[in-house]
Amino acid sequence: MSTIRNKVQLIGNVGNDPEMTVLESGKKVIRFSLATNENYKNGKGEKVQNTDWHNIVAWGKTAEIIETYASKGKQIAIHGKLTSRSYETKEGDKRYITEIVVSEVLLLGSNTENQGA
Repeated sequence: MSTIRNKVQLIGNVGNDPEMTVLESGKKVIRFSLATNENYKNGKGEKVQNTDWHNIVAWGKTAEIIETYASKGKQIAIHGKLTSRSYETKEGDKRYITEIVVSEVLLLGSNTENQGA
């Protein structure tokens, strides 16, 4: 069971163009949102679509691949782990954020779609 601890796999659509940052150390990090959809029928038998938004972070070579090939609206699959952190705003308010740190990315869709990126 220890091999399945803190693993996340999602298939969804990139919600905004990923934003790359190069840190002072030279490390590259990219951040973007990913939308996943769930479809179900409610009590009245009507189809309902629920969209969840996820904060995604990737580092190094994975970040470079995402920057090159994953733009807003593209469907991708990610594999990573769930992390939580906190930070303080300029006004001194403490904020908490949950993110998925990507270890693998799979570009979905046709090859012609991905070649155009």
